[in-house]
Amino acid sequence: MDFNYLIDVSSLLLRWLHLIVGIAWIGSSFYFVWLDNSLQPPTDPALKAKGVGGELWAVHGGGFYNPQKYLVAPAHLPKELHWFKWESYSTFITGFFLLGVLYYAQAATYMIDPMRAALTPASAVGIGLATLVVGWLVYDTLCRVLMRRSLLLFAALYFLFVVAVAWGLTQLLSGRAAFLHVGAMIATTMSANVFFWIIPGQKKTIAMMQRGETPDPIHGLRAKQRSVHNNYLTLPVLFCMISNHYAFTYNHPQAWLVLALILLAAVLIRHFFNLRHKGVFAWPYPAAGGALLLGVFIWLAPAPLAVSANGAPAVADIQPLLTARCAGCHSATPTLMPAAPAGVVLDTEAQIRANGPRILAQTVQLKAMPLGNITEMTDDERQQIAAWAGGGYR
Repeated sequence: MDFNYLIDVSSLLLRWLHLIVGIAWIGSSFYFVWLDNSLQPPTDPALKAKGVGGELWAVHGGGFYNPQKYLVAPAHLPKELHWFKWESYSTFITGFFLLGVLYYAQAATYMIDPMRAALTPASAVGIGLATLVVGWLVYDTLCRVLMRRSLLLFAALYFLFVVAVAWGLTQLLSGRAAFLHVGAMIATTMSANVFFWIIPGQKKTIAMMQRGETPDPIHGLRAKQRSVHNNYLTLPVLFCMISNHYAFTYNHPQAWLVLALILLAAVLIRHFFNLRHKGVFAWPYPAAGGALLLGVFIWLAPAPLAVSANGAPAVADIQPLLTARCAGCHSATPTLMPAAPAGVVLDTEAQIRANGPRILAQTVQLKAMPLGNITEMTDDERQQIAAWAGGGYR
């Protein structure tokens, strides 16, 4: 069976599964942070006597719910205790395999940009894997050292670290691989929080209760801390995951700064919602986030083409260029893909004319194609396409 077809099938199934379990994880994360921020002190003295620190009444799906949160733990463990961990683990596992299928197994196509750095596929994969590991180690160290001293200092240093990683990766890897690995690094940190801190802390609390001991509240506080971090990191990760569809972001000469500003906007917007759940309407946060996004998109807007129609090349003049640089994917019989992406085929002059605006946008304005510039299209060749477009795609 064709290797490229197997890659496509594997990526489809893994992406689908990754979305399913990722939605489950994000949904439970958002819900519990909302719940924690929305709890009210119990009015029933009996609940206070049992150690309940907050409760909430809610209605959903035709039923009423009354969740309660204990300050440390209930006096007795129930027979059934629901854990929220496999959503995180399965999201990480499916995401890692998807990363392997799409990027590591095709590193020469998706991870290497010959215009940025001369890398082998093995070295590109090594950089990607190292990013995941180092990202967790730096984050965890900052948490251990700073979280009891200054939350603001921790947040500032971690943000600067993420920006530094983004800058480094955009110097080494293709733009799309750099953005994706920043997101994968943060996502790995989120899952590691669950695996190394949140679940072990909960297990220690249960073990102490089973021994008849009073649980140490530090375990709950640490778990809460890491869970809140995960909540703030969710929107940045989601942007990185979808960024490969938007080449105008990762192909910019200052792509690292583009990413930094968008991630900062995402955190500001998430902070607004977390405060809103507590009854605080802090509108400056979403306003600042929206202004950042608007400013970035205005900054990235492509300049209008100023090309004279005089002496513009005809489609017959640029067809050999497109055959050499684009036909590996955009052909009825592509050699680099199992099928032409988006059904765009550029084998004949009529097909090239019909797709003229798309060719202009993808190769000249956005520089999204060729993918990873695997065929090494030059700026002079892109200018030839721009001149052809200026002549009316004749």
